[in-house]
Amino acid sequence: MRSFVFLLFALATLAVTPRAHAAGCQGAFPNPITDICWSCLFPFSIGSVALVTLAQDEMYSNFGSPICVCPGYPPKIGVAIGFWEPARMVDVTRTPFCLAGLGGIEIGGGMTRPKGDVGRAENTLRNSFYQAHWYVNPILHWLEAILEFPCLEKAPLDIAYLTEVDPLWNDDELSSILSPEAILFANPVSTAVCGADCVAATISMPLAPLFWCAGCQGSLYPFTGHVAQHQGGVMASTLIAERLAAKMHRMFVTRATYGPAAMCDPHSWPEPIMNRQQYKFEMVYPIPQTAKIAGQCCQPIGRTNVLWGAGREFPYKGEDFVYQIFRKNNCCVTFY
Repeated sequence: MRSFVFLLFALATLAVTPRAHAAGCQGAFPNPITDICWSCLFPFSIGSVALVTLAQDEMYSNFGSPICVCPGYPPKIGVAIGFWEPARMVDVTRTPFCLAGLGGIEIGGGMTRPKGDVGRAENTLRNSFYQAHWYVNPILHWLEAILEFPCLEKAPLDIAYLTEVDPLWNDDELSSILSPEAILFANPVSTAVCGADCVAATISMPLAPLFWCAGCQGSLYPFTGHVAQHQGGVMASTLIAERLAAKMHRMFVTRATYGPAAMCDPHSWPEPIMNRQQYKFEMVYPIPQTAKIAGQCCQPIGRTNVLWGAGREFPYKGEDFVYQIFRKNNCCVTFY
């Protein structure tokens, strides 16, 4: 599936529009110095001991022993570390093929896809629809901030997924092909349980067993761009970014990078049901989320937007959104 997406993207880029900032396409390339909240790299741990936290949240345990062994001949012995790597980026946009995270470049060459919209349903609730894009963005590697550090993903900035070429993204019923379990959580009881997840994510981190919840944003299902209860662009874009992360896990576009199984090969562990405690999000456009609230400037999946989202949506240039994603990384730094 990923090669299919790349093929369609390659065809689309042959017809990139000459307007770098079309009327409906706004964005900015995040400045790694001023727009990235580097405290989100923490807690940093060796074994099970967190050496530096900087008031950042983490709930699940790291590798228990500070000494780790990776297979080989002879076996490789190293130090078990844990940290949060800024490795992915997602943008949420109203304009099809608008790469808000790449400065507002519009591609597609006139290809017709559903546009983003905010409307009102029959029950008077506002609803909305957005397109989104998933980027491989290992900032620390391409900045060469930590030379010869084996625990960083070594890849260039790249576009891994565009929802415009996905026929499941704008069809809630068709998306059940990818997530048939969604029907189990389309009931008031499952929705009410997400209230507890909202509280947990706001205080610290989301509750791992409630994998269908997006905390204060509602439900992670369906894996589409439709938001049934739109409470503003910040809330809706946060939910879309969280859903896309879950969808990428379901399609094996991205894998788990935490825990004992990831110590020696962080890309060998498929995780079709995403562990929501693996990710933290930081808004980098339209207004970078660099001001700390309670010592933090990034949030886990499900945290309320009330604490940090005020004033981050405004007309014209402030209606598309870009989020930098920090993922938990456990790694064995070997000595030879």
